[in-house]
Amino acid sequence: MTNRGMVAAGAALVGGVPVAAWGLMGQQNYGGLPASELDYAFQPWDIGDGVAAVAGGLALVLAVAGAAVLVRGSLRGAMDRRWWGVLGPLVVLGLMLGVGWRILTAGGIGANIGAGLLIIFGTPVAAGLLLWALAWAFWLVTQRHGHEGGGDLGGIASRGV
Repeated sequence: MTNRGMVAAGAALVGGVPVAAWGLMGQQNYGGLPASELDYAFQPWDIGDGVAAVAGGLALVLAVAGAAVLVRGSLRGAMDRRWWGVLGPLVVLGLMLGVGWRILTAGGIGANIGAGLLIIFGTPVAAGLLLWALAWAFWLVTQRHGHEGGGDLGGIASRGV
């Protein structure tokens, strides 16, 4: 498979996960009261649950197809396996974004404690995952080809003597 195919599969996986999580999770409102009487930390999008579920299902199919292509390419040598160090954190970040948006937009009575906890604890974790993925991708792109076991560091072997 071409590099463009691998990039497209990676984009399908990374882009499909947050939409799938958001769409399949559904709106998390407090039961027993109409939505007009609930308090929201952030106003949810005006998208029906059925449309969100269909979008989530399609995104799940897209993400699974992308993952299958990437796994097959990784096993056949068409994709460097070290790129999973970039894709893995981005998939976890996407899952956090999809679920996190449902938590932030959940309707309740009074304060949304989950939204506060998500902002306090989820933001540093999300930033760490994003920085890790960017740093790892930068390292992979700038590394010289042909040195999968480690590069030359001015006469010192990077993996020991």
